[in-house]
Amino acid sequence: MSAAITTGRRHEAWGVVVAPVALGAVGVSVWQLLVGAGIVEEYLLPSPAAIAGEFSAFLPAITSGAAVTGLNAFFGLAVGSLVAVFLAALAQAARPVDGMLGPIVAALAVVPIVALAPVLNTMFGADSQIGRQVIAGVAAFTPVFLGTLRGLRQALPVHRDLMRVYAATGWQTLRTVTLPTALPHISTGLRIASSLAVISALVAEYFGGPRGGLGGLISTYAAQSAYARSWAFVIGAILLGVVFYLVTAGLERLASRHRAG
Repeated sequence: MSAAITTGRRHEAWGVVVAPVALGAVGVSVWQLLVGAGIVEEYLLPSPAAIAGEFSAFLPAITSGAAVTGLNAFFGLAVGSLVAVFLAALAQAARPVDGMLGPIVAALAVVPIVALAPVLNTMFGADSQIGRQVIAGVAAFTPVFLGTLRGLRQALPVHRDLMRVYAATGWQTLRTVTLPTALPHISTGLRIASSLAVISALVAEYFGGPRGGLGGLISTYAAQSAYARSWAFVIGAILLGVVFYLVTAGLERLASRHRAG
């Protein structure tokens, strides 16, 4: 039995870690060969070696830009998620509130960032990061709201009835029954929202506001035809998104274990 479990874990590790890394290595090797052989022009797609060189040379600037963009994405994710959880709790408790919030959530889900970013950057001023944080919060709001609302509705009626028999208050029922049941759904919404917050913060940096974030640096170097350098900052943005994803995925796993326990 233990041997079968060990073999299963090895296969799982292969599928989760080794196979994607091997596929990525093959893809990068083919990319390097195509550019090196002149099949793909350098200005169209810089070689991985050129991008790696620029990444190493501009690592301090990439780190600084990632800190700016990451902070905007974090604030947007945190505030947007808190508002989403609060409003979802209201919607679950009162059907009229649910009816009023439905159209608003649907509208926020389809708001184009490229249209909203210039407006908010202008509203809050050229020296403020608030517009970008608001954009990240708007992007994060919808998946967290929908995940929370679905999770809050998963609590069994018999459990709620039991809390009423014990004369529990609404807050006690929410804290001991409804919210623990919804926790895995909330964490799943957070995982989805984390990537959206990073992407939205990056896109918002293309449309004015303070310089220094990864999005602004990518557009600046692309405009200067420094394509390998621009791609190096794109790699920094990808790594930032991966960090956000891994942290929220870890929270989701912890919530699932808590629920299973």
